Amino acid sequence: MVTGATGYVGGRLVPRLLELGYRVRVLARDASRLEGRPWRGRVEVVQGDVMRPETLGPALAGVACAWYLIHSMADVAAFAARDEAAARNFGSAAAAAGTSRIIYLGGLGDPASDLSHHLRSRQQTGAALGAAGVPVTEFRASIVVGSGSISFEMIRYLAERLPVMICPRWVYTRVQPIAIADVVEYLAAAPTNAESTGRVIEIGGADVLTYGRMMLEYARVRGLRRVLLAVPLLTPRLSSLWVHLVTPVPSRIARPLILGLRNETVVRDPEGAALFDGIRPMGYEAALLRALARLEASQVETTWSDALTASMGEREAAKFLGAQEGMLVEVRRRRVAAAPEAVFRAFTALGGRRGWLFADFLWRLRGGLDRLLGGVGFRRGRRHPTELRPGDALDFWRVEEVQPGRLLRLRAEMRVPGRAWLQFEVKTDPAGGAQMEQTAFFAPKGLAGQMYWALIYPLHALIFSGLIRRVAEAAESDAAA
Repeated sequence: MVTGATGYVGGRLVPRLLELGYRVRVLARDASRLEGRPWRGRVEVVQGDVMRPETLGPALAGVACAWYLIHSMADVAAFAARDEAAARNFGSAAAAAGTSRIIYLGGLGDPASDLSHHLRSRQQTGAALGAAGVPVTEFRASIVVGSGSISFEMIRYLAERLPVMICPRWVYTRVQPIAIADVVEYLAAAPTNAESTGRVIEIGGADVLTYGRMMLEYARVRGLRRVLLAVPLLTPRLSSLWVHLVTPVPSRIARPLILGLRNETVVRDPEGAALFDGIRPMGYEAALLRALARLEASQVETTWSDALTASMGEREAAKFLGAQEGMLVEVRRRRVAAAPEAVFRAFTALGGRRGWLFADFLWRLRGGLDRLLGGVGFRRGRRHPTELRPGDALDFWRVEEVQPGRLLRLRAEMRVPGRAWLQFEVKTDPAGGAQMEQTAFFAPKGLAGQMYWALIYPLHALIFSGLIRRVAEAAESDAAA
């Protein structure tokens, strides 16, 4: 069983385990977020929550080996206790179910040193998993490099956008980055490696370098000239705010990552990794080139923003229940001289590099304001230029539902006084062509929500009228082509 399959690492491990011939069960709080994954029909999905122990017993029944790939990404001082409780719940349920092995991915760092809260919590989670007696194989890794990984995205945006980078001391700390492909190979190889049972396995790539050198190497590979200027007084809080403004990574996630970069994360004990003599981790440049090639080819399987905690923290996302009492609904309809399939292709291609077809600068302005207010902003883009699946981030939206050939519903993740959705639906027109319906839903929160809607409505009238027109034109152009 794999936990965290909607996240970055878990979403890549599942297909690898299937390739190796394993029968795989996936634990998810919301099974609908796995729809659209190419491997969805080949796994058993069970709904469960590590914070609700009563859901774990049935989920773990008959499971021989479990991968635990769950951890909080936020200011860990507030989340460490939650992570430890979740791990204890899971370990106890695994012991009761007779599970013989738990495999966990934690973080490198000398436990005897002054580790950051984030790294200390990762290691405490490993200990909590094994407290009930199930043997744990705990892999500890430094920065993971791959298309869509949070560390890679920070490096990419900083190096691409800033010719001169103002750098605090943490950029000169040594790290040992590892390619996501190598991480997955270690995780997948563990069940058949009996000697790794009950051990901490430190893993890393072929190179040890600093975070600053990683940025300069990225710039070199991309043919960019970049300069690093050391500013020792730049605090982790200021650094995280700077990352928040320049990259898609929000400050509440950037801060614990940056605090962790004050600690050296290099392999100190290579004996554990030596047990996996068939794995030869690649160097940083090779990992970088692989990640860039996948981005260029639009072959990004998972991204750091797939996990809802990347935008929602630990809050439960509001689920759309239809037009409820008190919800404000704005509907526009248009007949399109194209087949429904062409209309569906047009509205599912919105966002990312393509933009929003009408008044794109206003969409970007709204995203910029959201970023300044501490929200997710507009820079997350989209995982794939044409393909969408439930759970994908799409600029400042989250894909909530996709019904192929018929419907797309997006949930707003920008800061608004209430909850908002934007839905596109297409049906066959009996007279020929298609009927497209575009609906904005807003559930206001108090007086502030009502005032927000009243103020924004004239702008909506302009933007959404133009949007449905341009989508129809794009579909008709596609059909003509």
